[in-house]
Amino acid sequence: MRFRFRTAAPHWFERPGRWMLVSTLGLVAAIVTAELLSPPTVHLGPLLVVAPAVTATYASARQTGVVGAFAVLVLLGVGLYRTSPLSENLVVQLCALAVLTVLLMVFCALRERRERELNRAWTVAEATQRVLLRPLPHRAGPLSIASRYRAAEADTRIGGDLFACARTPHGTRLMIGDVSGRGLSSLSDTAMLLGAFRAAAHREASLPDLVRYLEGSVRWAMEEADETPDRARRAPAGRGADEDPVAQRHPAERFVTAAVLDIPDDEPLVRMVNCGHPPPLLLRGGDAEPLITPDPAPPLGLGGLLRTRYDVLTHPFGPGDLLLLYTDGLTEARDPAGVFYPLPDRAPRWAAEGTEGLLSRLARDVAAYTARPLDDDLAMVAVRRDRG
Repeated sequence: MRFRFRTAAPHWFERPGRWMLVSTLGLVAAIVTAELLSPPTVHLGPLLVVAPAVTATYASARQTGVVGAFAVLVLLGVGLYRTSPLSENLVVQLCALAVLTVLLMVFCALRERRERELNRAWTVAEATQRVLLRPLPHRAGPLSIASRYRAAEADTRIGGDLFACARTPHGTRLMIGDVSGRGLSSLSDTAMLLGAFRAAAHREASLPDLVRYLEGSVRWAMEEADETPDRARRAPAGRGADEDPVAQRHPAERFVTAAVLDIPDDEPLVRMVNCGHPPPLLLRGGDAEPLITPDPAPPLGLGGLLRTRYDVLTHPFGPGDLLLLYTDGLTEARDPAGVFYPLPDRAPRWAAEGTEGLLSRLARDVAAYTARPLDDDLAMVAVRRDRG
């Protein structure tokens, strides 16, 4: 059974935009007061045009029309009071205010339609991004897992960095990767690799065979893109090949650095195949040990250029040990002086706080270290084998 708690509706004055409307009406009252207190030769009534103009910046077309009509009536009343009977100058002022109000209503209507279109597009994009980069489970067998992602481009939840997790009958498989390029231009490659990993990782194939499958998937996607020479003809209206960020990327520039790990449930170790990715950090006893593969494989997508052998690095990973996976958006973050973020020195400080605590601390620390928005996508995954 689900319990839903109903919160009290906000007071009329506390609703968004209502205090702005009250301020606008207060401005009208101030203009009227100044008009009535001014000498007969000073006319401040035309300043009432400010009322619908200000309202149009935050309110709907209907509200703008109501405020504009109210301003017209106020101007008429003040004009008749000051210059009775009705003068030609007052008629011109009334007509100008009415026409301006209508134009502002049209502007508001167009703005509202545009906002609805943007909201629909944002909803679809957000749903797509959530499906692609699913949150990792907090528990996987004997493992505690936490993840963090921050895209470099504004208003996006996924870009060129990726991570995924899959359970097998004997353990847990993890992947972290970094697609060449960043932001939305690399989204298609991100989606392809995540789909390939989720389709194959749960099988009982060896780790090298899994990486070979991922390599083949990336190369197939690249070859399929190469077989489409006339991208401009298929591009959306108003957008040519020169504006397509994917079409601009040369095949040799399309690759993915990745680390694929297999952590058995019943063995205190971790196996890894590294394809040109930054080495994970093993945090144990206050120290940080990078898991460096002596002969790493080339990034995915470039393995077909030479005869690739996928060597498996096996390293102890016992109860209480914590493994930090990350992309180069973390280690290549710079302070204002241009110094790279010292991850091996910082990460052991917060390893005792667990997976969630470590990533939260790192996220805040790197933001304070750079003192500016990150210029690259950043992904982090923390994995700890629990005791007992």
